Amino acid sequence: MVKARTSAAELVVTGHVRVNGERETSPGHAIKIGDVLTIALDRTVRVLKVTAFNERRGDAASARVLYEELSEGNQSSARD
Repeated sequence: MVKARTSAAELVVTGHVRVNGERETSPGHAIKIGDVLTIALDRTVRVLKVTAFNERRGDAASARVLYEELSEGNQSSARD
């Protein structure tokens, strides 16, 4: 969703991320498979369901297979 870990942490700290409907303010909060993340970006809101984890950190293309997009208007799975 963002390019850098610091940017992701800033989204969390500033209250732009929800985990299973609850606002999260701790960037270190653990998530698990099946959790639903709601992320408010500049002009959009993305709703994602975590479907898997990678052993190692990877690029954006490898990350796309680790979640399912639930946002309205983008109902296709990230794995399509």
